[in-house]
Amino acid sequence: MASNAPKTLRCAIYTRKSTEHGLELEFNSLDAQREACEAYIKSQASQGWKALPQLYDDPAFSGGNLERPALKRLLADIEAGRVDVVVVYKIDRLTRSLADFAKLVEAFDARSISFVAVTQQFNTTTSMGRLTLNVLLSFAQFERELSSERVRDKIAASRAKGKWTGGNIPFGYRIENKKLVIDDQEAKVLQYIFKRYLELGSFGSLVLDLDAKSIRSRTKKAKKSDARVASPFTYGPLAYLLNNRLYIGEVPHKDKWHPGEHPPIIARATFDAVQTKLAANSVTRKNRRSESGALLMGKLFDDRDNRMSPSYSTKKGVRYRFYVSAALLRGRKAEAGSLTRISATELEAAVLQAVRVECDRPDPAVTPDAELIEIHVERVVVSKKSVTIVLSPQLGLQNLTLPWIHTANGSTPLHRADDSIEADPILVHAVARSHSRIRDLADGRFDTVEALAASAKAHPKMLRQELRLAFLAPDILVAILQGDQPAGLTLTAMLPTLSLSWAAQRRTIGL
Repeated sequence: MASNAPKTLRCAIYTRKSTEHGLELEFNSLDAQREACEAYIKSQASQGWKALPQLYDDPAFSGGNLERPALKRLLADIEAGRVDVVVVYKIDRLTRSLADFAKLVEAFDARSISFVAVTQQFNTTTSMGRLTLNVLLSFAQFERELSSERVRDKIAASRAKGKWTGGNIPFGYRIENKKLVIDDQEAKVLQYIFKRYLELGSFGSLVLDLDAKSIRSRTKKAKKSDARVASPFTYGPLAYLLNNRLYIGEVPHKDKWHPGEHPPIIARATFDAVQTKLAANSVTRKNRRSESGALLMGKLFDDRDNRMSPSYSTKKGVRYRFYVSAALLRGRKAEAGSLTRISATELEAAVLQAVRVECDRPDPAVTPDAELIEIHVERVVVSKKSVTIVLSPQLGLQNLTLPWIHTANGSTPLHRADDSIEADPILVHAVARSHSRIRDLADGRFDTVEALAASAKAHPKMLRQELRLAFLAPDILVAILQGDQPAGLTLTAMLPTLSLSWAAQRRTIGL
């Protein structure tokens, strides 16, 4: 005789609480939600409902998004076919967002999962149940947005009245009764920093002065231990302190400053004088690779593992590019490696030439410089005596070490330690090719450079640059053919700046 017992429906109970308040209690909100859900499931025992033992609890998680660990576990179990019914105390425990709810309903429907809120009874398999859910969620989302607006308005009103509304406690102050009060010891340090910047006129001198007097920032917990350490001041924190109007008794809200309740530490006249000097000393630098042409940005380090950042200077209308140790930029010269500053053009040319030879990528038209560095180079480490190129592990090649002797001033190009410089086959081939193509144009084989470029399967701009090689000064041409060219004079380094003037060529190349 066939059994009429209902099919067992596996019920997963999901609970959530937005804040940590009250979670320490023996019987908290999550427990209350679960108890109500279990009672409802027992009332449906005749329908085959059975609560799963797994806990899907999200304590102190917002309902405004789906980035919750327990919810992710629940969805994974639904996908695996281990859940038939999802039970919650209220719909807003699952989500407060209409968009997120639509995603959840889609996931439930894909597995024929029923959904129940025990205090808002409805059935998601009917159109009326879906309408009810959408209405409830609309109000839940409205409540969440309204609550956020109230918080924002309260903060704005408090700041407009000059009240401190929380956040990181600024250096020079401490909190008493939810108000900022002056910390005498830190305030003296702050006043000294403002005074010395006006006297010294630069961050570099100020950092050295603070280091000499062992003046440090506020102690904070170390990353890898429980110890508290005080770090030396660097450019970034100093700039933040010197620009912070909070020290003249104001509080910020968005882009406005309001008179604050807290006492000022710095006199307004001193603060204004500092701002004037900061504005006079400010220099805007663009260090993005696309604008600076810094091929090694993000991959270059000194021999003390400080990242080297692109920089430049302009002299008599000529722009010179460099890589500078981050330690030097932070005012921590003592922490920099043996090489703090290096010519970008020279270094990039040397790295490109070495990598092209080692990886058999001779033609820049096939593998552009930026692509070559991005794919083949993992890391470059420079010192006074060598340049180490760490190639990508996927290549299965040995790392490259180029010996160098660095000049004394720290900013001029590097020179090879080995005087036996051989002819660069890539450069020699390009020179020969340029003469051949000039003859093709002169003989009328091609009417335009564009037609020649199409035949050579090259970009017209790159072809025009290469054609200039046919007009090299005789002494430069001889040096290239004999291998007597300056170190770092590669095809890649030469083409972008090659002039048709022989005098300009000699100045640029160094002959």
